[in-house]
Amino acid sequence: MSSLFAFPNPVNEYAARTTAALVVLLSVVTAVTGSVWGLLAIAVGFWLRLLFGPRISPLAVLSVKVITPRLGKVKLVPGPPKRFAQGIGAAVSTAALLLFASGLGLAAWLLLGILVVAASLEAFAGFCLGCTIFGFLQRRGVIPEDVCEACSNISLRRS
Repeated sequence: MSSLFAFPNPVNEYAARTTAALVVLLSVVTAVTGSVWGLLAIAVGFWLRLLFGPRISPLAVLSVKVITPRLGKVKLVPGPPKRFAQGIGAAVSTAALLLFASGLGLAAWLLLGILVVAASLEAFAGFCLGCTIFGFLQRRGVIPEDVCEACSNISLRRS
């Protein structure tokens, strides 16, 4: 059962960035069309990646199995911060969907805009906002060090 909910560790950063680029694309199309179905697809995608890693999410499968192998690039990074970032994306996209369903469209689109900014930072600049928050919380003791030893031990990050 635990393998069902497994998340890869380490993660290929280029696959994560490609998935983020696909999230940006889907989010922009959703905003332009004003589609509640797009909001639903974004939220479901984040929840699938959070709970099951990249095995079930259509965007993650596309990036991990099709696009990233064609790039031929591999840069391994710790998985727990990436999973944490997916959790933030799940929370923000679900909040946007609920706001939209409650008739608060402007608030929903503002949250989607925040998501686009965060996913764009990951996709195009290689800066994972969720990973940065994870590191901050780990340094403050909110997230235990054993959740990600490579994150808390600088010597492991270089190997």
